Amino acid sequence: MVQALEQANAAAARDEVPVGAVIVSADGVVVAEAGNQVLEDKDPTAHAEMLAIRRAAQQLGSERLIDCDLYVTLEPCPMCAQAISFARIRRLYYGAADPKGGGVDNGPALYNQPSCHHRPEVYGGIQESKASKLLKDFFEARRIQENQIMQND
Repeated sequence: MVQALEQANAAAARDEVPVGAVIVSADGVVVAEAGNQVLEDKDPTAHAEMLAIRRAAQQLGSERLIDCDLYVTLEPCPMCAQAISFARIRRLYYGAADPKGGGVDNGPALYNQPSCHHRPEVYGGIQESKASKLLKDFFEARRIQENQIMQND
């Protein structure tokens, strides 16, 4: 999770929502890592999880990431949760819960649906306070910046 937090910090430095993801093989080797690149790529699907899954699939030469684990700083949204299922990720470890936009333990709780064919083991709350603080600080700074812009107009 430490490396996922580093990716999230790097995303924040690029003014992206600070979410980072790392995929690790069964033998503990980092296969892929990414931070959000939605603004940079002008791509609404460029979430950290999606980018890490794409990179890991290329690195391993397979669309199935069997025996791989995903560490991500924020509970995946429904899009990412479905991609995690399709990729057959073995275990999902996430930091902060996302009551508004999450798709794993919140929202549609995708892995609890009968139509879900693959359910990774899920472990939430890993480094939760650090992940939450990073997100809260980012959005607070963004609100302050927006308020300053509005006051100057």
